[in-house]
Amino acid sequence: MRELSRQELRSCCASAAWVSAVARRGPYRDLAGLVDAGEAAIAGLTWADVEEALAAHPRIGERPAGDGREAAWSRSEQSGTAAADQAVLDAIREGNAAYEERFGHVYLVCATGRSAGDMLAFLRERLAGDEESERKIVREELNAIVKLRLAKLWEGR
Repeated sequence: MRELSRQELRSCCASAAWVSAVARRGPYRDLAGLVDAGEAAIAGLTWADVEEALAAHPRIGERPAGDGREAAWSRSEQSGTAAADQAVLDAIREGNAAYEERFGHVYLVCATGRSAGDMLAFLRERLAGDEESERKIVREELNAIVKLRLAKLWEGR
């Protein structure tokens, strides 16, 4: 059985409601149980809770500074932007601004394994969607990020 601190959990998702929900269900016997708790907690978040989580995520293409676990994970997750040419990075920056203007929050995408071009294409596709559909996608992307981070946390990375 493994007990995770609130600080450790917060590095996976910055929503206080999510951290509390996952902490309440601990300690955890295995990663599968932890992931199940994380998914259930995300499903139960209000939109304000999701926005709290979003506020901790950097814009795509803007790699966070710092030595913390979450900053290091974000840099690794966004590694697909490292080799992108300037035109793609500029288009992502413009898309980020348009997205934030349209939806009122940062464009969230599970960047792991995606190239900058893929992230840009997904951004443009999502800009054409409606708010209700976008909120569903945001929750799915947040869940994907959290699952990856919970695995890293469990494995001690």
